[in-house]
Amino acid sequence: MEIEFSVSNVKCNGCVKTIEDGLRNEPGVESVQAGLDGSVKVSGSDLDRAALAARLAELGYPEA
Repeated sequence: MEIEFSVSNVKCNGCVKTIEDGLRNEPGVESVQAGLDGSVKVSGSDLDRAALAARLAELGYPEA
């Protein structure tokens, strides 16, 4: 299963790392790929889109 997000406030590679590190340990997440364009792809099993979106917002990167 893969979920894609488009998020705000991504400005540098540090932001990308924060997103990837911040989502990597969420339940069901196997991999995270974030881009400087605000794209975030999360792969895994039994992913909870609402929980992942909430976590992104907590990290400072709400959905655009």
